[in-house]
Parts: sequence; structure tokens; C-alpha cells
Amino acid sequence: MTEDTALYVYALLPDRPAAADGVTGIDGRPLRLVRVPGTSVAALVHDAAPAPLEGGDDQVRRWVEEQSRAVDTVWERTGSILPMTFNVLVADEPSPEDRPAAGWSAERRLTEWVTEQAADIGGQLEELAGRCELRVDITVDRTAATAGDAGDAGEDAPEGGPDGLSPGMRRLMAKQREHRARNAAGQFADTLHAEIRHRLLSIAEDYRDRGPTHRVAGETDVLCAALLVRREDIDTVGTVLTELRARQPAVRIRFLGPWPPYSFIDTRHRARAEEMAP
Repeated sequence: MTEDTALYVYALLPDRPAAADGVTGIDGRPLRLVRVPGTSVAALVHDAAPAPLEGGDDQVRRWVEEQSRAVDTVWERTGSILPMTFNVLVADEPSPEDRPAAGWSAERRLTEWVTEQAADIGGQLEELAGRCELRVDITVDRTAATAGDAGDAGEDAPEGGPDGLSPGMRRLMAKQREHRARNAAGQFADTLHAEIRHRLLSIAEDYRDRGPTHRVAGETDVLCAALLVRREDIDTVGTVLTELRARQPAVRIRFLGPWPPYSFIDTRHRARAEEMAP
């Protein structure tokens, strides 16, 4: 009796015979395409044991990075892809005890499912062809934004100057200055948000608000977004951000990508695949 097997699924993609040639994934495992007859869709997989990958945080982080690199490589070759999340397995279907040969293999289960969903999957791949995701994080440096504001240096100090102030009074004055800086930066950020969002929406085909990728002390958030853009429009987005930075020296910009459009994918195919896990 053969041991049960599974397929670790990285992504669904247009059926291009050479798309996975020479590509390796998690732990250097060679990847292959499972082609689905009668459709224009294939699945990017490696053969696996029917058990999810488990490990410490550093190891899982490495696996996720290796999976992402493999997906990126194949996406560059095909121009469109629907990535899966980490640890999506499709397992052999167990056979009934009285019918040992009745179970379906992992590959058959995967191809049957793709066949059932081929119209939706193919439609998404077509819509996302030639598109990529960009991430834009914009903040305001509060110190730079309020530099030159009148009165910040000592408007609350008595006539004799700050030298004779108690430590408590100094802390109070520092808090007051910080409060004023936060308010001023917040008002500035609100104005910038409306402007830059409008400009980005004039270029992007879709736009999703996101939480900040990371926070920096002394900065106020302006905008954190994922953009779906055509590849030929990447430089246009970059030009808009460069012009903004030149006009507003207090602005800090983090511009990331291009990546496969993770934020703009209908995730129903992922949920269905996860149902076929061991």
C-alpha cells in the first residue's frame, strides 16, 4: 500500500508550459505545473507529504520568503498569477476500507476543482494580466513640519527665561510643544491625504487602504495604501511621489513593489483549496 501524498500549492496561473522550468520553492524543492485539460489554467506545486509545514518563527519566515520568491519568478514569466497563502496543501482523498482503489489522488482533486472554477479563475487572471501591486506609505515628520513656527521655543517661559524653571515645568512645556506639533502635523496630514489620494486614484485601477507597514516615532501618518497599476504606469506613480517630496520637505515616503497583486485577488479560490487540505 502506497503512502498518501499531497501537493503544496503556490499559485494558479495561465497555462504556460515553461513557466516553472528551473524554479525552486520552499527548501529548494523543484516546482512543476499541474496542467488542467480543457482550461487555460495551471497550478504551481511541489510534491509534498500530507502534513503542513511547522517550525519556529525564523524558519517559517524563511519558508514564506522562499514561497514569495518562487511566486514572483513565475509571475514575471507569465504576467498574471493568483498566489495562495502559506501552507496550502491538497491531499489524496482517503479510500473507503471496502474499496481501496476508490480514493482520488491529490492531483485529480486539484484538477477537478480547477475545472469547476475555471471560468472565475481564468477571468481573474485575465483582469490582472500586466498589472502589479505597489505599496505607498506617506508620513509627515512632525519636527520638520513645524520648524519655523513662531513661539515654539519659549512662549510659555517666564520673562527671566527657562534657566530657572523646575524639572516639572520643563516637562510640562515639552508636552505642550509636542501637543502643538501633533495638532499641526495632523492638520497638514489631512490636507495632504486628500490631495495625494486624488492623484494616485487618477493613475491606479484600484486602491486599497492598508495599515502602516511600520511606525516611526515623531511621524504622523498621511496615507498607507496598496495600488493596482499597469506595469507601464509604475514610473508615473514614482513621478507623482517625487514631485510631492520636492514640494513638501517634511513628507517621508516609502514606495515598495512591484509585486504580484496580492491585495486585489478574490480569495474564494484560496478558501476552496484549503478545504482539500489533509
